[in-house]
Amino acid sequence: MARSRFRSDPGLTARMSLVMLLLGALYVSVFVALATFTNLSGGFVLFLAAAIGIGQWYFSDRIATAAMGAREVSPEQAPELHAMIDRLCALANMPKPRVAITDTDIPNAFATGRSPRHAVVCVTTGLLRRLDREELEGVLSHELSHVAHRDVAVMTIAGFLGVAAGIFIRWGMFFGGGRDKDSQVPFLVIWLVSILVYLISFLLTRVLSRYRELSADRAGAYLTGKPSALASALTKITGDMARIPDRDLRSVQAFNSFFFAPAFSRDSITRLFSTHPPVEQRLEQLARISADLSRPAS
Repeated sequence: MARSRFRSDPGLTARMSLVMLLLGALYVSVFVALATFTNLSGGFVLFLAAAIGIGQWYFSDRIATAAMGAREVSPEQAPELHAMIDRLCALANMPKPRVAITDTDIPNAFATGRSPRHAVVCVTTGLLRRLDREELEGVLSHELSHVAHRDVAVMTIAGFLGVAAGIFIRWGMFFGGGRDKDSQVPFLVIWLVSILVYLISFLLTRVLSRYRELSADRAGAYLTGKPSALASALTKITGDMARIPDRDLRSVQAFNSFFFAPAFSRDSITRLFSTHPPVEQRLEQLARISADLSRPAS
């Protein structure tokens, strides 16, 4: 397949690559520590982490749509939505993903799938009711950028370390603790280090997720040439989200990392734990893109 026409951002790509490098270094450190200081086979942990990660990646579209109660729709059932995605995919030079709708008043959208040819873009009925055509097109271009850039695979790889550390914490008590005093001290050290590594990997993955959202905003805005429409959609969605009952938002909180805008973030302790950058930062970036597009060609 030819490369998609979504514009890249070297700066954001470099920062995402650095985060992936740090995650990889942490992963190797944990793997070596497990193999060196415990009775638990490092290969066994790696196998379990890889199996869980690959399964999550391979079935990501089915898992996400099933969990959200989404239904796949045909061009006959949702002609305008399909036509919009057809146009954007033609502009981006990418395969068309499957299209789904989930019946909830929460205005949002997400994309998932192991590759551009095995992807699904899902929108909520709440989003369709609230956005006009240009705003919806902006959100869809953002989601298609995630598909084109294989962000599901990126985030799955990033999550491997956390999975491995979590497996060790659960299984190490049974397989690596040892019964004698000599083995208990190194085991306790490695157990505490694993918890620390899990927390670090959690934070790094959140940083990566925030960069990923900024990159998708940028790529989508340049593809449509209408960053103001995407900014309007973002403002409208986050504003309307404040009026959705907390109990409804909590029911989809687990999907925050998938959504175009976080469904629930009011009780966040700090921005450090957020899967999305602040709305203000996203709007500032879109304003810069708008200014860039308005400059006359030299």
